[in-house]
Amino acid sequence: MQKINLVLIVLLLPWSILSQDSDHSYNLEEAVGYALEHNYSAINASRDLVDAQKQKWETIATGLPQISGTVNYQNQLKQQVVQLPGEIAGGDPGTFVEVVFGQPQQMIATGTLRQQIFDGSYIVGVQATRAFLDFSKNNKEKTDLEVRKAVVEAYGNVLLAQESVSILEKNKETLDKNLFETEKVFENGLGDEESVDQLKITLSSIENQLKNALRLEKITLQMLNLMMGLSIDSPTVLTEDLDMLTKKQIAPSLLDTNFVMENNIDYKLVYNLNEQRELELKLAKSRALPTLNAFINYGGQSFGDDFSFLRSGQQWFGFSTFGVDLNVPIFSSLGRSASTQRAKIAFEKAKTQLTETQEQIRLQLESAKSDYILAIEEYGTSKENLALAERIEGKNQIKYTEGLATSFELRQAQTQLYATQQEYLQSMVNVINRKTALEIVLNQ
Repeated sequence: MQKINLVLIVLLLPWSILSQDSDHSYNLEEAVGYALEHNYSAINASRDLVDAQKQKWETIATGLPQISGTVNYQNQLKQQVVQLPGEIAGGDPGTFVEVVFGQPQQMIATGTLRQQIFDGSYIVGVQATRAFLDFSKNNKEKTDLEVRKAVVEAYGNVLLAQESVSILEKNKETLDKNLFETEKVFENGLGDEESVDQLKITLSSIENQLKNALRLEKITLQMLNLMMGLSIDSPTVLTEDLDMLTKKQIAPSLLDTNFVMENNIDYKLVYNLNEQRELELKLAKSRALPTLNAFINYGGQSFGDDFSFLRSGQQWFGFSTFGVDLNVPIFSSLGRSASTQRAKIAFEKAKTQLTETQEQIRLQLESAKSDYILAIEEYGTSKENLALAERIEGKNQIKYTEGLATSFELRQAQTQLYATQQEYLQSMVNVINRKTALEIVLNQ
């Protein structure tokens, strides 16, 4: 039996390890999807939305029937004495009789039902909760878009760092070979020391860049983990490479997408602000309206020389009251008028801000389209330049080996290649980021 269990463990272990590894593997869309559920800002934005829903009901509930109960207990440790004319008790005129009224202990229990009948501010308040709930939804959407943008940038930076490490390692390998061959030639008296020194300078620069790229590879991965809501030391694996992802992000048809201003998240938020300012104006006006409330209560009162109110047979005296409360604002020394005027000014400012935001969004759209087109064009150009730089560097390698080019000329060709490699990598990241920026403006 133990042997069978051991065999099962050995057979299942590779599958278990594979499953664990796959749990930390993400393409870009999977990383974004995971972040929208687990990113810290996204989680709190979801909580804000739930809080707004609770606040809506809290406001609505203030206009619904309210029931409260009170219990009042008093124990007169020393009862108050009242003097009455002596004639009442058959005494002489001008004399007084000391009398204590009632029993020293009493308890009153009351239940009250209150109902708001009319209050203009309540009506506006209920409308405001809907506007606030819309704002919370839009704020959640804004947060999700920001999280998406941050994850895309972080994902691209990780791929950039990984590609940089790979390229720099290849460059270092080539330089190590060149330096080794040059040193051998110099040792045999067929070369000059300057060629060795030139290659050493280039090699030391590449080695420093490689060390920095390795550090950046770790840091960028930690940043991605943070954006996704993972532990920064999580062994996250990216299943897409930079070239593959860049080609997927080249979508010229996106430039022809019909733009709907009302779908833009920045427009939605400023429109929410206009709704709030309009409701604040209504609220200021509603303060000039009367308020009407009603209540009815029922209670019981009991007395005793000691605390016997909880005993069966204790006598209680019931009472009940119905009342209506009408409050009519008459004169506020123009305070309400000033408040209304201020609310109107704030509303007018919000409308102006909405117009300004619309123009800014149109400009932002054109800028995002231009940046996206430029990123695609630069990607194509840098790809061609990289091929040219590789060909130039390759020719100089051959010339240098054959003694037709100096070490300085080789170093120039290598430096040009290294710069072109970084430009090519950055151009791919730019395509990814610029497409995301355009999609956010379009709310795609």
